Amino acid sequence: MAMLEFENVDVFYGKVQALRGLSLRVDEGEIVALLGNNGAGKTTTLSTASALMNPHAGSVTFDGVDISKAKPWEMVAAGLIHVPEGRRIFSTLSVHENLLLGGYLVKDRAKIAERMKHVYELLPLLQERRAQQGGTLSGGEQQMLAIGRALIAGPKMLMLDEPSMGLAPLIVAQVMRVISDIREQGTTVLLVEQNARAALRVTDRAYVIEEGATTLEGKAADMIADPRIIDAYLGA
Repeated sequence: MAMLEFENVDVFYGKVQALRGLSLRVDEGEIVALLGNNGAGKTTTLSTASALMNPHAGSVTFDGVDISKAKPWEMVAAGLIHVPEGRRIFSTLSVHENLLLGGYLVKDRAKIAERMKHVYELLPLLQERRAQQGGTLSGGEQQMLAIGRALIAGPKMLMLDEPSMGLAPLIVAQVMRVISDIREQGTTVLLVEQNARAALRVTDRAYVIEEGATTLEGKAADMIADPRIIDAYLGA
């Protein structure tokens, strides 16, 4: 069953067209990667799914519901949670306070406490740093905090925009392991990632986006051996 589906979607920034008839789907329980160069339309795709942008043509559905005219807070309430590029944590708040903000729309305090316990078990480093200001964390720790905050919202689907950006290879591997663990625990994941090699190692399928359209798709295991992907994104 498709958790998220784009069908022939056009999106404009003013007069500039960012998505051109883009079609893709993410099935429940999958990790799917979006690959492509800067400016290809990957972030716009996530922003459209989050209802930060609305399509000018085509349709977007989430969990079987048309969300083409939805509002961002409605998408959060529906369980589609977006971790944007750059983490965007609250630097002067503590780790624990940052996590609590992920549950802003959750009225059940017991549910927040349960999710907080789960996040601290999944990301024990955050438990150790719970009283520390977010802005004093390393880049990798901030990325873990951004992911943890998203999990407090209780996502059916988690969208991650460039989670490995600026991180050392060892930390990238840790982030990818966490993403795999999140899927194993039942959350569908859509991943935008410049590090194509790292992304294809943890994903089920991938799409290549060029100039706002999907130009290639397939199973990750096939794509990592595809000469076109090797030449464009993986190197020798």
